[in-house]
Amino acid sequence: MLDDKNGIDNFLKKNEGKPVVVIQGLGFVGAVMSLVCANALTEEYAVIGVDLARKDTYWKIKSINEGLFPIVASDPKIEEFYQEAKKKDNLYATFDNHAYSKADTIIVDINLDVAKKSGFYGELNDYDVDLSAFRKAIETIGDNCKKDVLILVETTVPPGTCQKVVKPIIEKCLEERGLPIDEFRLGHSYERVMPGPNYIDSIQNFYRVFSGINEVSAEATERFLRTIISTEKYPLTQLGNTNATEMAKVLENSYRAMNIAFAVEWSRFAEEAGVNLYEVVKAIRMRPTHANLMLPGIGVGGYCLTKDPLLASWSKQTLFGSSEPLGQSERGVQINDKMPLYAYQFMKRSLELEDLMGKKALMLGISYRSNVGDTRYSPVEPFYNYLIKDNCQVFLHDPYVRFWEEKEMEIPLDYEEAFKHDLDIVIISTGHVEYMQSENLLSYLESQKNLFILDTVGLLSRAEIQRLSKRHTVKIVGRGDI
Repeated sequence: MLDDKNGIDNFLKKNEGKPVVVIQGLGFVGAVMSLVCANALTEEYAVIGVDLARKDTYWKIKSINEGLFPIVASDPKIEEFYQEAKKKDNLYATFDNHAYSKADTIIVDINLDVAKKSGFYGELNDYDVDLSAFRKAIETIGDNCKKDVLILVETTVPPGTCQKVVKPIIEKCLEERGLPIDEFRLGHSYERVMPGPNYIDSIQNFYRVFSGINEVSAEATERFLRTIISTEKYPLTQLGNTNATEMAKVLENSYRAMNIAFAVEWSRFAEEAGVNLYEVVKAIRMRPTHANLMLPGIGVGGYCLTKDPLLASWSKQTLFGSSEPLGQSERGVQINDKMPLYAYQFMKRSLELEDLMGKKALMLGISYRSNVGDTRYSPVEPFYNYLIKDNCQVFLHDPYVRFWEEKEMEIPLDYEEAFKHDLDIVIISTGHVEYMQSENLLSYLESQKNLFILDTVGLLSRAEIQRLSKRHTVKIVGRGDI
């Protein structure tokens, strides 16, 4: 069995007297949450991040402890916070569950996935929510934690999870250890982490909703949150119970997913009607009441919008016994999951080719979101798969992604490597700032001959389209006016 007990104990000796915060999970949320806690506003914490001892996670532990933060994003505060934590020596990463026995507060930031049985894009009701890994993670806490620990669940979970899953597991584990079951505190407070230039601020300087399984838990949760969040400027909001805060998160993301699905339908209408939908939406957004109307694109990715409506529908039927799903929310996910297929079909119709045998294509952008290196459930992946299946030779570029984990591929970071081939197709698949109004990129595009350029995210300006159209064919998803 792997053992890091000495490493943990030595770290805590150096931070003697400080309350101990343990973060369960060192992904895109947990890793950055560990930085925020290590740089708390009104408290000095000793922070330990815990992840599984697996090949695909151990490198994060090693990286944090050896001086290189594992999350790549455009927010300079990430490196500033990491360097400050190194200076204070109050951040440590480990794979050893011994850390939970030392924690005053444990923050749960682990994945809870939805398996879409048909693959990346599922059909209605064709999905499964498996809580087994989540239950095991909670059992690990219960088997090791102090009797009076505060457990704060930040993971996006089906409504009812804290009350019906987490609480019974912790109580059972404590009882089996001969400990009282009425002294631990359990709260829920979902994050709205936004990878990108405001990564840290989306945690530390943003509104938070919280609740507890009882009033004592809610009060403990609030006290902790006030130490890490700028609550004077961004007041906390307490809801009546954990079911409510759990519902708030999945409702929020379901609304956004439905908004995008709505835009998909209208993008097709715009293409048929010869209309620039980007122009139309931007005009409508001038009205404050409609400022959040979404734009078309290659698809929906990331960890939230691709699954949260399904978590809610599963909860309604499984944890609360309803005979009816959240039908509109499920259909929104289905529509969004098929956006990459639509974008690909749009390209094929424009090319008027049966297949892409012998064609060379470059995809600019792999991340699901602009200005971050996050490829989780990226809609670029199914689009890439369609190209490969259609016998196309595909090259890739992304300024934020050095290694595409899902495909186990090294990604070139410079244009020279990406454009050294005689390309036939260039697809702008992520709206990174490096691609916007970039004379460097435009020069490389102009250096090629007879390209078909597909802009799936509406990145190119009217002037850029006119300039590139002198040498190439340019098409934009959601625009029927060119």
